[in-house]
Amino acid sequence: MVTTAPPERRTLRKLMAAGLVGSSLEWYDFFIYATAAALVFPKLFFPEASPLVGLLLSFSTFWAGFIARPVGGLVFGHVGDKFGRKPALVTCLALMAAATFLIGVLPTSATLGVVAPVLLVVLRFLQGIAVGGQWGGVVLLLTETAGPGRRGFAGTFGQAGVPLGVILGNVAFLVVGATVPPASFATWGWRVPFLASALLFPVVLFIQLKVEDSPVFREIKERRPAGPPPAPLKEVLRTHRRPVLLGAGLMFASNAVFYVSIAGVLDYATRELGLARNSVLVVTLLSSLVSVPVILLAGRWSDRHGRRPLIVAGAVSMIVWAFPYFWLIDTASLGLIFVALAVSGVGSSLVYGPVAAYLAELFEPQVRYSGASLAYQLASILVSGGTPFIMTALLVATGTSLSVSAFLLVMGVVTLASVLGLRETHRA
Repeated sequence: MVTTAPPERRTLRKLMAAGLVGSSLEWYDFFIYATAAALVFPKLFFPEASPLVGLLLSFSTFWAGFIARPVGGLVFGHVGDKFGRKPALVTCLALMAAATFLIGVLPTSATLGVVAPVLLVVLRFLQGIAVGGQWGGVVLLLTETAGPGRRGFAGTFGQAGVPLGVILGNVAFLVVGATVPPASFATWGWRVPFLASALLFPVVLFIQLKVEDSPVFREIKERRPAGPPPAPLKEVLRTHRRPVLLGAGLMFASNAVFYVSIAGVLDYATRELGLARNSVLVVTLLSSLVSVPVILLAGRWSDRHGRRPLIVAGAVSMIVWAFPYFWLIDTASLGLIFVALAVSGVGSSLVYGPVAAYLAELFEPQVRYSGASLAYQLASILVSGGTPFIMTALLVATGTSLSVSAFLLVMGVVTLASVLGLRETHRA
C-alpha cells in the first residue's frame, strides 16, 4: 500500500528544498566576492596601491556588503512584517542575482579609472542589502511553517545554505582556475562565477509561483485590525532592544571564525605561508562539507534539548580552540590546516544551526522579521565584514597570529555571555 505525506508535510518539504537551494545560491553570490577580493580585486580595482594596501582596500569593499546588511534587514524586515515573508524574500533574491551578475560584467580600473572601484562598492552594497533582507525571509518561512517541535531543524535548511554557498563558490573558482590559463583568469576568468548567479532567477520564479506565505503571517494578516498600517520596526526599536543586542552577540564567535576561515586564511596561507591558491580552496571546501551535517544535527538536537545548550557548547569549543586554530595553520601543512578549519567549523555550526529558530522565537510574530533580521545583521556589521580586514591589520601590527587567536577568543566570550543572558525558547 502506497502512502503519501499529509499536505502540510509535503508543503514543508517543498519549502525546505526551495529554501536550501535559494539560500545556497544567495550565499554563493555573496561569498564569491570574498574569494575574488582576496585573489584578484586588489590588482584589478586598486592597481596603483602597494600589494598590502591594495589588499586592505579590497577587503574594505568586502566590508561594505556587511555595512549594508543591517540596512537590508531594517528595510525588508519592515516589509516582511507588514506585507509578508514571501514578497520580501523574492525581492531580495532577485536583487542579489542582479547585483552579482553586474559585478561579473563590471569594467576594471584599467578601463574606468577611479569610477570602477566606486561602482564595485555600490554593487557590493546592493549585495549586502539583498542578503540582509533575505535571511529573515527564508528562515521565517521555514520555522513558521514547520510549527512547534520542528522549528530548529526546519530553520537549518536556511542556515546550511551558508557552507553550501562557500562550497559552490570554491568549486566555481577551482573549475575556472583549472580550465583557464593564469593570465586569462586575471582578465576574464574570475568573472565566470559571478555571471553564473543568473541561476538564481529560476529559484525566484519558483518561490513566487509555488510557495505560499507562512501560516503565522497569514493569521496575523487576517486578525490585523483596520486602520493605519503597523510600524513593526519602530516597535522593535522601542521595546525589544535587549533581545536584539544579545541576539547579535550570539553570532559574534561564529561569524568571526567563519570569515577568518573563508577569506582571512585564504590570503594568509597564500601570501604569508606560500601555499598554492587552489590547494587552500580545496581545504576550505572540504572543511565546509563538515559543517553542513553538523548544522542540520544541531538544529534537530535543539528541538529536543533546547537552543541554549547547543549554543553554549559551540561557544565554549570556539574559545578553547582559538589558539590551537592558528598553531595548526602556521605549520603550513594542508592536512593540519584542514583540521584547524574543520574543528572550528564544528563549534561554529553548533551555534549557527539552532540560532535561526532561536532568534525567531525571541520575538513576537508581528515584529519577528524586523527583530530577528536586525539582531542577525547587526552582528554582520560589527564582526563579519570587518574580520578579514581586522585579521590583516592585526598581523601587520603585531607580526604574529597570536593576536588573531586572541581576537577569536574574545568573540567566543561575547557569544557565551550573550546566550547566558537570554531565556530558553524551544518549548514556547
